[in-house]
Formats: sequence, structure tokens, C-alpha cells
Amino acid sequence: MAYANAQELLDAIQPATGGTEILDPATGELVGRVAEQSAADLDAAVAAAKAAQPAWDALGHEERKRLLNAAADNIEANAEALAELLSREQGKPLNGPNARFEVGGAAAWLRAATAYEVEPEVVVDDGETYAAKHYRALGVVGAIGPWNWPMMISIWQLAPSLRMGNTVVMKPSEYTPLSVLALVHVLNEVLPADVLNIVAGGREVGEKLSGHPDIAKIMFTGSTPTGKAIIRSSADTVKRLTMELGGNDAGIVLEDADPQAIAEDLFWGAFINTGQTCAALKRLYVPESIYDAVCDALANVAAKMPMGVGLDENNVLGPLQNKAQYDIVASLVKDAVDSGAKVLLGANPDENAAGYFYPTTLIADIDPSNRLVVEEQFGPALPIIKVKDTAEAIKHANALEVGLGASVWSSNREQALEVAAQIQAGTVWINSHGTIDPRIPFGGAKQSGYGLEFGLDGLKSLAQPQIIKG
Repeated sequence: MAYANAQELLDAIQPATGGTEILDPATGELVGRVAEQSAADLDAAVAAAKAAQPAWDALGHEERKRLLNAAADNIEANAEALAELLSREQGKPLNGPNARFEVGGAAAWLRAATAYEVEPEVVVDDGETYAAKHYRALGVVGAIGPWNWPMMISIWQLAPSLRMGNTVVMKPSEYTPLSVLALVHVLNEVLPADVLNIVAGGREVGEKLSGHPDIAKIMFTGSTPTGKAIIRSSADTVKRLTMELGGNDAGIVLEDADPQAIAEDLFWGAFINTGQTCAALKRLYVPESIYDAVCDALANVAAKMPMGVGLDENNVLGPLQNKAQYDIVASLVKDAVDSGAKVLLGANPDENAAGYFYPTTLIADIDPSNRLVVEEQFGPALPIIKVKDTAEAIKHANALEVGLGASVWSSNREQALEVAAQIQAGTVWINSHGTIDPRIPFGGAKQSGYGLEFGLDGLKSLAQPQIIKG
């Protein structure tokens, strides 16, 4: 079914009366209401998913691929209604790499899960011994998603899970439940009953899901502290885990880089989704020789990017999604300014604004140990740290306990590759940052998590390897 607008879609998913109100972070206005669900509702959803899983697995890869592509068609048929709801609930603008981009990415990643053949792999065949590795469904996968990219990250979790013959129970963030409920509703217009389930609850539901005996695997995207809690609660049932946890991604500019040429890509690497992205550029190391030029070029780009209410077609930056995140950003920037760091742009929020808007902020001449550098800000504030050489930049980049992504910026690809090999991160981009691709595996290093998503590796991570010898 194609919904004419977000309100029609909301009417299909929200309770007729009651429920928890969800407010627009840009305006404070009511977006919609979500039914209050409990641990008992989760038990029922897991039971339904467990009962549906054998038949879903028995359909085989080709039929599951057909259904997933049909579900992607339904996302595209409802793209504008989904994007409008996402903009209102999450706050991100419709345009730029934001709401419409996210809905398009959800459809694309769903299709990407059907693009690979998962065949048995012959391990040994020497005339005397034959052994092959097969990939079997795990059972029921629990998916716990974040509020920053609620639709697309939900797809990252559910698409490979379903493709490999598992059923899914999702728990969306309490901050953005409507977006994921709407997405699941659209998908379930195509998928068989109880293959994809969702329970929109609070911490009690999340804790129950991560320790539930009938959940075979947890996929989680979110903060490192929450990830550690999930790891602990999953231990008694020895669940498989894919953990995409917090990052504080470093960018290293080399002396041969052209400041004007890289400025806009640096900006979007840091400020995509108003900085609310795990694999965004969050600390930038620049050599003394081109430091001022990089600062000036980046400030010129940033000053031109309009911020405001997401439904305004002119805006490309929006509010912070919630008050807690706003307070974190404001606190970190204040500490940086109080320490004597130089404000190139921003750092002057309007305390009377209706929404959680924090201005695009660039901070220069900042100590490498400042809180804004060593703690993840997850918002529209970028510290730019001056270094004497590349060796110092690499040392600082590797000093933290996290390692989701990083980037190297240079006119010399071979030199950039040499530097990239020395950085402790799951992904290192050259002359871009955070440009993920559904064909390319993605995962963290150190305390930014473990397990791979995307591509063939991502599909295999949602299956139980089984060796058959004989």
C-alpha cells in the first residue's frame, strides 16, 4: 500500500488512544504516540518469531531474496511518507544526506542483502578427505537500534538476518520508535506473518531481549557502555553478537593536501546528520604548515550550510535529536572555550530556540587532551588540532580506546595508504570519511565493537557455520 503522507502512515501504526507522546526535536510539537510495550510483549514477539522461523528458512534463498526485493519496492513506494515522518521524529532535514537519503539507503541496503550467493565452501578435497563449510540459519535474531539513523540501521540489522533464514525481533530506540514502527509496517505488508517483529519498549525490554533464551544472536548499534551491558547480559546464553559501538574517529591531513579541495568533504565527513553519526569525523589533526589554510577553508564551507527545521526544503542541518545529547555537546564545547581554545565558528547557541539546535561549531588551537577531543561529542562541533608532523598525528589518533573509523587526506595516494596502515581503526578512508558501501564490510576495532556488517561477510555473520566431512 502507498501512503499519501506521514500522517496516513502514522494513523496505521499509532494507538487510537493513549500511548507515549513523541515530540519533534526541532519544534517541540507532537509527532505521534507510541503504544507502551513491556517485557511480556517481548516474550510474545519472540515466541511468534521462533514459531515462524522454520517455515521462513524452508523457503530457501531465492524466495527470500524475491520477498526482500518486493519489500524494498514497498519502501520506495512510500519513500516520501517515510522521509517526512523520519524528519519530524529524528529532526534531520529532508534534503542533503539526511531523511530522503536515509530512506533511499534503507531500500538500497535491503536489495544489497540479496546480491550475493551464499554457497557451501569446500575446505579440503584431496582425494582422501572431503570437507565443506555450510551456512545455516541461527534462529531468532534480536536487533537493538539507535536514534541517529533509525531506519537505515534497522535495515542493516534485519536485512541480512532475514536473508539468511532467521526471523527477527526489533527493539527501536525510545527516542525514535515511530520511524522504525513505520518501516516495519511497510515491510510487513510484503513479508510473511511473524517473520519480522517489533517491540517498542524501554530499558526493561532491551534487557529482556539481550538475555532471552530463545534469541540466538544480538545485533546492536549504540554506545560502548550500553554495548558492554548487552555483552554481560548475553553471556549466560552464549549468544552470538555483532556490536557496532561508539567511535571518536580521527582525520589526519597530510602536508601535501589541498585545503580548498578537501574542505567540503571534510565538512560532510564531520557534520553529516548534524554530527550524529558513529563513524563521523570527530577530531581533525592538521600539520602546522597548512593549519590556518585548512581552518579557513573549512570555516568558509561550514558557514554556508543552512540549519533549521527539517521540513524546510532549504535546510541541510537540523537539531540534536534529544536534550541529553544537546547537553553533552554544549558541555564539551563550553569546556573547550573555557580552556582558551579558539572559536572559528558557532559555540553560541540560542537558549530561547524552540528545538535542540546547536550551531555548527569549529574549534581551533585546542589542546589534544581537551575533553572535546578525547570524548565523543556526537554533534555539530569539530575540534581541529595542530600537529608538527604526521607521526604526532598518528600517535594522537591511536591514543584512544575506540577505533571505529579514521581518514587520511592527501594528494599522494601511496603516502596516504602508508599512513592508513598505521591507524588502529576498523575502516580507514582516503580523502573521504564515513562513506560506507553495502558491498564493503564494516566493523570496529578496540572498544568500538566487533563483528562485520555488509557484503558477503555480513551475511555469513548471521549464520551458523557447519562443517560436513565425509
